[in-house]
Amino acid sequence: MAAATNFRKDQWTMLLATMFCYLFFYTGRHNFGWAATEMAADLEISYTMIGWISAAMLSGYALGQFVNGNLSDRYSPRNMIVLGAILSVGANVAISFSTTYHYILVLWALNGYFQSLAWAPGSRLISNWWKREERGKAFGLYTMAAGSSSVVTFLLSILIIQHGIPWPYLFRLPVLFLLFAAIVFLLVARSKPSQKGYPDLYPDVSNQPTTSWMERYRVVLKNKRFLLTSLSLGFESMARYGLLVWVPVHFLGTVATDGAESLWGSLLLPIGMASGAFSFGIVSDKLFYGNRIRSIGMGMLLAAGTMLVIYVTPPENWQLGAVLMFLAGFFVYGPQANFWPLSPEILGERFVGTGVGIMNSSAYLFAALGEPVLGKIIDVYGSSTPVFLALATICFLSAGTIFLSNYPSESFSSTKSK
Repeated sequence: MAAATNFRKDQWTMLLATMFCYLFFYTGRHNFGWAATEMAADLEISYTMIGWISAAMLSGYALGQFVNGNLSDRYSPRNMIVLGAILSVGANVAISFSTTYHYILVLWALNGYFQSLAWAPGSRLISNWWKREERGKAFGLYTMAAGSSSVVTFLLSILIIQHGIPWPYLFRLPVLFLLFAAIVFLLVARSKPSQKGYPDLYPDVSNQPTTSWMERYRVVLKNKRFLLTSLSLGFESMARYGLLVWVPVHFLGTVATDGAESLWGSLLLPIGMASGAFSFGIVSDKLFYGNRIRSIGMGMLLAAGTMLVIYVTPPENWQLGAVLMFLAGFFVYGPQANFWPLSPEILGERFVGTGVGIMNSSAYLFAALGEPVLGKIIDVYGSSTPVFLALATICFLSAGTIFLSNYPSESFSSTKSK
């Protein structure tokens, strides 16, 4: 009984340590949207070019997820997360001293790769410590930490801007929290139960012959249902980053003409994201009885409807706009909590890291493709409002794709042993 109690305590400790570290990871990448307006003015570049800088980071992240998710099935997730945090801090600080478009483009792309060293390894670590029947809750909390990281980043960025501090400090100050969190995580976290003296939850996985990196990719990429799920996540992530990058521009431009206090309305976007991540983890387990496909589809349809309402809402009504931002964040990001458990449920325990990596690679590749397009929309129309019409369309595509996968939860058991 004592051993079980101690394991439960350490199980929660590992989850909370991973959540704590990821709570500050976005200080190294969601700070960009808040720097975009001043950066564009200082460098004398268009919002389309700003979009390409954002796309460079997302592309680096997508590449990194494709590689590092696979590596996390072989190497220490704990060490990979700490390494990514330290390298990301370095890249952010280097950007703060850069004065040319191309230097920032390259450094931000590298930062994307460094940031990719965290999510899939963190998912691998959580999967090592939590049983299948509790993963909806565990991944919901993990995704909530990611959403909360956006809240932390938005809050710190708004405070920096309102104190009249130049944009380079958006890349210097917030990441100090990430550096501290990485040190704490290094001291507390362990990659699997056996490193704390407990038997591993899935010893059959560890005892099986080691598969090559090519074989892990082959198994994942031939699963059509998994690929459709990844495609849906790609559209969801395109909508999510469309909000994270361009909502600050929306509030700093169209909305903020009503006064600096309106900037605080944008904070409801990441608060909605964090709330949605936690809620959807529970919704899929309790309301939909583990059917994550239906939960995701419902969320994305409601997200599309919210985007349409934002599109027709007068920008000067920033109070109503702030409430709608909360709903947009809630319904766009909430379904992500339901995507990640699908990796072990569809592919089995041996390929969790590879599956999450490929899934997240798809997410950020699509997000990268969307950023220059959305920036071009602002350049052409001279307003950020039409962006929300484009985002509504993207959300509809995500919902349609996930329903096409037609992969009900009761069928998952047939793939777990494969």
